[in-house]
Amino acid sequence: MNSLFRERKTNYKSLILELNNRLKKVYEGGGQEKAQKQRAKGKMSARARTDYLLDNNKPSIEIGALCAYEMYAQQGGCPSGGVIVKMGYVSGRLCLVVANDATVKAGAWFPMTAKKNLRAQEIAMENLLPIIYLVDSAGVYLPLQADIFADKEHFGRIFRNNARMSALGILQIAAVMGSCVAGGAYLPVMSDELIIVDKTANIFLAGSYLVKAAIGETIDNESLGGATTHCEISGVADYKTKDDKEALDKIRNLMEKTGAREKAGFDRAVPLPPLKPAEEIYGILPESRVEPYDMREIIERLVDNSAYEEYKALYGKTLICSYARIEGWAVGIIANQRKLVKNKKGEIQFGGVIYSDSADKAARFIANCNQKKIPLVFLQDVTGFMVGSRAEQGGIIKDGAKMVNAVANSVVPKFTIMIGNSYGAGNYAMCGKAYDPRLIFSWPSSKLAVMGEAQATQVLLQMQNAHGKSRSFNNKISDEKQLKDIQQAYQKQTSPYYAAARLWSDAIIDPLQTRLWISIGIEAAQHSPITERFTMGVVQT
Repeated sequence: MNSLFRERKTNYKSLILELNNRLKKVYEGGGQEKAQKQRAKGKMSARARTDYLLDNNKPSIEIGALCAYEMYAQQGGCPSGGVIVKMGYVSGRLCLVVANDATVKAGAWFPMTAKKNLRAQEIAMENLLPIIYLVDSAGVYLPLQADIFADKEHFGRIFRNNARMSALGILQIAAVMGSCVAGGAYLPVMSDELIIVDKTANIFLAGSYLVKAAIGETIDNESLGGATTHCEISGVADYKTKDDKEALDKIRNLMEKTGAREKAGFDRAVPLPPLKPAEEIYGILPESRVEPYDMREIIERLVDNSAYEEYKALYGKTLICSYARIEGWAVGIIANQRKLVKNKKGEIQFGGVIYSDSADKAARFIANCNQKKIPLVFLQDVTGFMVGSRAEQGGIIKDGAKMVNAVANSVVPKFTIMIGNSYGAGNYAMCGKAYDPRLIFSWPSSKLAVMGEAQATQVLLQMQNAHGKSRSFNNKISDEKQLKDIQQAYQKQTSPYYAAARLWSDAIIDPLQTRLWISIGIEAAQHSPITERFTMGVVQT
């Protein structure tokens, strides 16, 4: 272990520590005081409910833990978007669990809450996975209603998805464990089976105060929409339970009797750990996002037995395409090579850049994986496509379009890990969020932006100076001060935390969790047989 390895390892461990500290704070939700008030009512916290429901002897992953991170400061924040989303096992069946956190503004829906719920439903629909809603919400957060109510991807889309999932045969179970009011009442009622907890839960379109104001009727919330009303009179709910634990046990009993779905047929062998320790990833990745490293060293610490079959190893060297196994699952890996390489003409090619030959290779490899029903894994550390007259004359746009076309039309499941840079059109070609990866997540070392920091800050500085000259020379701040301010703003926006807060990624994870995320992702995809055929469409040749 040399000094550079030790230095890099120390730096990366500090990134992991920072991640864990931020997550620890997020996991507190609305704080201990509000959690204690919830317990005093006989209610479990959202995380306690989720943990109790999921099989404790099987792994799970959390989607969007950092959703809304450092957003909504004027409203007091909204940790995790006010809702917990986990993919895990309930009575041995892989499911999505969505639990409102009533310690965060009484579980009210912020704009990012809606986006996170829609992401959970999207994952369930793509993978035909059962979804379980643990409902405890005051409904839409009214001060921000303009950003959550009316548009296509707003609150109403949730109920549209409820209906579509029922039509697709995707099981939906809801347990109302607290407030469930106004439009939010439709979510559990549109589920296939509905459980309600006695005394602490209620369902109604309008609460007692609004009923009094609207029609003059005086009635208490329990009589209006409690468990007795909906189980004995309206017939809205299917099961009445005495407390949260009994409701969660009821869900486990219902899931235990659920039949299996047809499988997609992705190949799995006996899982094997990498021969090279995964922990060494910490010492391989450089602190600076411009320093080179060999991506093969990363791959060898992610794949079973550290073994892989590289496709066209001597051609298009700035992209590594290889067949391997991760936790036993057969995968096709497309990874940006970050060290300098030489092409067939002996010319140096920059690491992290996609050239014409590498784009052509990747498009062919994607076609092969689709033909053989092999899920795709993208390891992103990409600065973009090659630019300049030689690249343009060589047809970089044509070859880049071919790769993007292949990614867009791929029908096998895709999984994207942002390891380092994720810049510009390179993000698109390497299956960014816009290209429907089943899961997309990042390591703490990642950066997501239109272009690299050095280039972007210079462009922005030139723009500011040009604007400043049109106003007054005397009002201009020094270039050094402007550059520093621009760099700070750009660094914040390219941070993986900024991306995760807006659900541009599903999570920021420790690199050591990567194999687990990919494995659970493919197992989820295994529930959804491929019904389409891969075609490239019209591509310039």
